[in-house]
Amino acid sequence: MENHQIENASVNHAQSNTETKFTQIEKVLYTGKTHTTGGRDGASQSSDDRLNIKLSSPGSTGAGTNPEQLFAAGWSACFIGAIGIAASKMKVTLPADLAVDAEVDLGTAAGGYFLQARLNVSLPGLPADIAQSLVDAAHQTCPYSKATRGNIGVVINLV
Repeated sequence: MENHQIENASVNHAQSNTETKFTQIEKVLYTGKTHTTGGRDGASQSSDDRLNIKLSSPGSTGAGTNPEQLFAAGWSACFIGAIGIAASKMKVTLPADLAVDAEVDLGTAAGGYFLQARLNVSLPGLPADIAQSLVDAAHQTCPYSKATRGNIGVVINLV
């Protein structure tokens, strides 16, 4: 297993007086809408009724999922899509059993709650240098990777 440290953001608790710079979306392609009640021990439903889930706190005996699992599922699915775009540009055929196992940790530091994450990417049958190039390109283009960059610790492992 190759451990490729993409970024490891440090915790910055100071408030900045400068305006945060971000890319303004020019064309919205999709807006996911949910209605959530009860917080971590509640429920969430999408406006199109395709998602209707119970929520439970991590480590509890509740029957629902938790925000960390949902974030991990969304990020890993999006990351696979970004790998696909990179592969198309590089004219690389992806293995049918391409997979991303995402791990999102909820933890505490300096009296607050924080996230950190690992993406374990499996690209069986591809040469290591090609696989690494795909992973690096995907991490630059995946919207979840962009959203977390500089905000949480992220490690991407090529497994």
